[in-house]
Amino acid sequence: MRLPLFLTTIHDWLYSMMPEIWAKIVEMVLIAVGYLAFFAVAGLFLVLLERWIAAWIQLRRGPNRVGPGGVFQTIADALKLVSKELTGTIKADMFLYNLAPYFPIVSALIVLSVLAFSSTIQAYDVNIGIFFIISVSSIGVIGILLGGWASNNKYSLIGAMRSGVQVVSYELSVGLSLLTMVLLTGSLQLSQIIEVQRTGGWLILQGHIPAIIAFMIYMIAGTAETNRTPFDLVEAESELGAGYHTEYSGMKFAYYFLAEFINMFLVAAIAVTIFFGGWLSPFGITDHIIWLQPVWFLAKVGGIILLMMWFRWTFPRLRIDQILTLEWKYLLPINLVNIVIMAIIILLGWTL
Repeated sequence: MRLPLFLTTIHDWLYSMMPEIWAKIVEMVLIAVGYLAFFAVAGLFLVLLERWIAAWIQLRRGPNRVGPGGVFQTIADALKLVSKELTGTIKADMFLYNLAPYFPIVSALIVLSVLAFSSTIQAYDVNIGIFFIISVSSIGVIGILLGGWASNNKYSLIGAMRSGVQVVSYELSVGLSLLTMVLLTGSLQLSQIIEVQRTGGWLILQGHIPAIIAFMIYMIAGTAETNRTPFDLVEAESELGAGYHTEYSGMKFAYYFLAEFINMFLVAAIAVTIFFGGWLSPFGITDHIIWLQPVWFLAKVGGIILLMMWFRWTFPRLRIDQILTLEWKYLLPINLVNIVIMAIIILLGWTL
């Protein structure tokens, strides 16, 4: 794998300046810092983008005071959260209360590390990539359940229980929709899934109607996984205050808030990788240009994110019984039938 020139330069300089073991450690630290910086910047930008989209859809003004066009509004909000006092309740289980916010943010960061932003930008290309992503992303709900229970607040507990039921339910549809595409590619490794699309085209086109159905189910279930409208009953403001993070403030609240937006980015990034060719350009016109690969990837991810934000500001919130009925009576049976149809199509060689 050919590295970009600036990365090759840093790599060679480190190995010329220090022993190999220390050079490897420094490289790993630099990679971690780079991912953390992207994590923070992407989260702030997505918050600002959400406000712009909400204002545009609702025909009102968005952020327009702090900085030109309000571009520094989220930075001001971040500084406010950093400076706010970390409050808590006397009756809370303080160990679990303090530990809970780290589960969603750490799981999101781990998933981010296996995504392929280009042919050269991927921290770890694990050979069981899809299985790894599904496994690690399911850890985040533990932080929600712990935060709601440890807060010793009835509203937080109700929100946490709703989230547990919802996330566990919709994980089935997310996993099965991705499994449908794994049947088509024959691999769990993200880089190989992208390579399959280099020669045969995007998987959403290769797999015909079952691939389109899998994408639609994935987007519905992925939106539910991130607790976004119309599946945001876990933090329904009119009923539960703020839901599972009612008792959190300052940076602990910011961890939950940031993880929600990064999870939206991850859902979109996985959809782009599996269904729309990842960093590959349409028709392969600029695949050989290294610096354009992450541009194409982020452009596609941005399109999916805009679709998810459109969902939020268009559809009304569902009741808990409607949410579970949608999953268990409709999405899950459709997913199971869809996998069988995809297997038949592959067996008969009808793929593109």
